[in-house]
Amino acid sequence: MSHLIVSVDPGSPAERVGIRAGDRLARIGGVTVIDFIDYQALSAQRRLTVQVLRDGKPMDVSIRKDEYAPLGMNFSTPMMSGTRLCCNKCLFCFVDQLPGDARDTMRVKDDDWRMSLMMGNYVTLTNVSDAELDRIIERHCSPLYISVHCTDPDLRVHVLGTPRARRLMGQLKKLSDGGVEFHCQCVLCPGINDGAALDRTIRELSALKGARSLALVPVGLTGHREGLTALRTYRPEEARAVLELAEVWRERLLIERGTRFVFPSDEFYLQGGCPIPPDEAYEGYEQIDDGVGLLRLLDTEYQEAWRQLPEALRQHSPNGKKLAIACGKSAGGFIRQMLQDYPVSGANISVYALENTWFGPTVTVSGLITGGDLTEQMAGVDCEAVLITTVMLRDNEIFLDDMTLTEAVARLGKPVVPVGRQGEDLLNTILELSGSEIRVE
Repeated sequence: MSHLIVSVDPGSPAERVGIRAGDRLARIGGVTVIDFIDYQALSAQRRLTVQVLRDGKPMDVSIRKDEYAPLGMNFSTPMMSGTRLCCNKCLFCFVDQLPGDARDTMRVKDDDWRMSLMMGNYVTLTNVSDAELDRIIERHCSPLYISVHCTDPDLRVHVLGTPRARRLMGQLKKLSDGGVEFHCQCVLCPGINDGAALDRTIRELSALKGARSLALVPVGLTGHREGLTALRTYRPEEARAVLELAEVWRERLLIERGTRFVFPSDEFYLQGGCPIPPDEAYEGYEQIDDGVGLLRLLDTEYQEAWRQLPEALRQHSPNGKKLAIACGKSAGGFIRQMLQDYPVSGANISVYALENTWFGPTVTVSGLITGGDLTEQMAGVDCEAVLITTVMLRDNEIFLDDMTLTEAVARLGKPVVPVGRQGEDLLNTILELSGSEIRVE
């Protein structure tokens, strides 16, 4: 196994010893380099021997450098190997529910533990061998993000659609005993892996030292499920039952482990008609990318920034500049109330909760709003600018349906302004569009 070096950084340790583009990296310290995880771990030392292949012949060079200083080699792919794909057939796989005209890149089913380490992607571990699990421990790859869904072996086989799912608890115990920490996730389906099954899952995961948290997320179903397993979304009373079970464990584990450990996503509180917990209940928001605490953090950050404004700017302004915020159905009411509680002089803001026609009306999150839905439902709205979350866009320019931001602006005939996820980003955008020169940090 070797890896083509496509370039070498000028002045880097690799260049100083004569390594050049076109060479192939084979070993570091006598160990075969499998991928970028190995490359980073093996090259961290001050003194090391690197073996490259030049014209197919091995060449060993000794390198001295600062500890953790990069060697300076660049490869054709960031991971130095192909993406590891999913081998599951999950009951609720979102990729299986995509519209027919979704771009091909959205249809890739990855399940790569290395992307879990580097980017926080959730993985199931069903495609991880015992030898690879040993490498995870040896390389101290922590924390990982694990899609558990349930710990009952038979039920997990049913949910994930593969007998490999049965091995999970042994894998997690091995990782935990090896010093690897991990955050967990359960995508819950009504009547399948909630109730007693969820109670067991929380009990068994919370007993593992390496388990740092467990996010609970309601199943996401689109309008494109022809031929798939019959599933449904949570009814309000069912969502509240999940929250009640979670709260029993949260109170108990806060005493026993010093952490609430179980963190239901915002969607569960919204579906159950329950208030979002206060800021301190999220303990640092470690599961925020799974939709846990997004709204509370936005509210907390917005409040803190808003309180920095002069009193004259903290007033309702019905005659101010008309601004519109476009978001998903689930967040609309929360954002509307937040802006009502913390107004900005010079801005008259309306919140529009859009229906998702591309995925289907059961998809209510802001990040999955398309350019088509935005422009069709915001057409004719009387405002000077439309604010959207940057989460709707790929590379800050392209919506999920491949409409560009430039095209959306042209269709609406007014600015469409992407806003970062932080509360102060939203407040500063409102201040700027309302003509204020004041900014908050």
